[in-house]
Amino acid sequence: MPVTTPAARAAAPSPDTALPQDFGALLRQDPEIGSILLAETGRQSSTLQLIAAENFTSPAVLAALGSPLANKYAEGYPGARHHGGCEQADAAERIAVRRATELFGAEHANVQPHSGSSAVLAAYAALLRPGDTVLAMGLPYGGHLTHGAPGNFSGRWFEFVGYGVDPDSGLIDYAQVRALARARRPKAIVCGSISYPRHPDYERFRDIADEVGCYLIADAAHPMGLIAGGAAPSPVPYADVVCATTHKVLRGPRGGMILCGVELSERIDRAVFPFTQGGAQMHTVAAKAVAFGEAATPAYAVYAHRVVAHARVLAAALESEGFEITTGGTDTHIVVADPGPLGVDGRTARERLMAAGMVLDTCALPYGDARGIRLGTAAVTTQGMDEDDMARIAELFGAAVRQEGDPGPLRAEVRGLAERNPPYPG
Repeated sequence: MPVTTPAARAAAPSPDTALPQDFGALLRQDPEIGSILLAETGRQSSTLQLIAAENFTSPAVLAALGSPLANKYAEGYPGARHHGGCEQADAAERIAVRRATELFGAEHANVQPHSGSSAVLAAYAALLRPGDTVLAMGLPYGGHLTHGAPGNFSGRWFEFVGYGVDPDSGLIDYAQVRALARARRPKAIVCGSISYPRHPDYERFRDIADEVGCYLIADAAHPMGLIAGGAAPSPVPYADVVCATTHKVLRGPRGGMILCGVELSERIDRAVFPFTQGGAQMHTVAAKAVAFGEAATPAYAVYAHRVVAHARVLAAALESEGFEITTGGTDTHIVVADPGPLGVDGRTARERLMAAGMVLDTCALPYGDARGIRLGTAAVTTQGMDEDDMARIAELFGAAVRQEGDPGPLRAEVRGLAERNPPYPG
């Protein structure tokens, strides 16, 4: 993480001067785009990034993304490319695959998917046929678009059945999952969510899948970084296929990956290329390798556990401010809160928080049409913030959501907190 101690924070230069070295050249060559990148750097450095799916990559990851591998076409896989000159591309991908399998204890890894959705699409392509029934968390309870949304390929090509959560606890209703599996006999069960703040019981899902004779697909896009750092249980021993992103808590480039056993490896690889994708983005693959290497370090394990500790502090502090916390807390980096007790809905709360410089999402709340707010602690933890900062952020949340007048004073304090903890301090 870039900053880890108060002394380091105090010594960090202003984020306005902590720019990548090539910004000057870009501003001279293309001031229109250069000014946009400069403005985005300022936005990220002066506001709080609390979107659960976002984080700050390391400078090494950024360097790989801007490397000459961006120029290389490399359809296929190492040793079997459709283009010449792929020696270094092959080496980078082999390193990424090796690091991913070692990091997550998997037999096989495909690191080419362009996104988490691309990874899920490939998993479905490998295991399913159009019209097959799939059991996944319903969208109102936190399911992803790829879990059966009508406008998504998943909802158009497959027959999705949604399971939900217990109305009292907000936890996954495993009895309902089992009953639906027995009644509908799905070809696959998907476990995973974009806004469920607790750990899925992968062993229990495996037992249900085995009972009805179907595949188990884990969509671990959100917890994958916590899994890498030993701060969350792994689905790898239980799921037939694990799909994930390489950004979020994992702190790598925006992209996806798939883990599986050797018996499904050929089907998964064919489903990625040539079925759903063409040439791999080799600069992104190299950046994924860098991120996997970083996630294998003891420092990253400390970071992952700190992310969870910060989320728990933030959830408790938000509850003290009057927010209702879904499931009563969190096991992950995600906090889902209902601002209804403060007299506003999720969209209004987000607008007021944005006006005060705090960037986050809205999400569906179980059992009702109201929307809540979803926030995550990965980015602010990467910046070096601590538990006291989480408590203060919760106070700022309460003040911003209740505020109906000028948000300027709150925004000034938020800016000060962000600038004392710059994402790239040097």
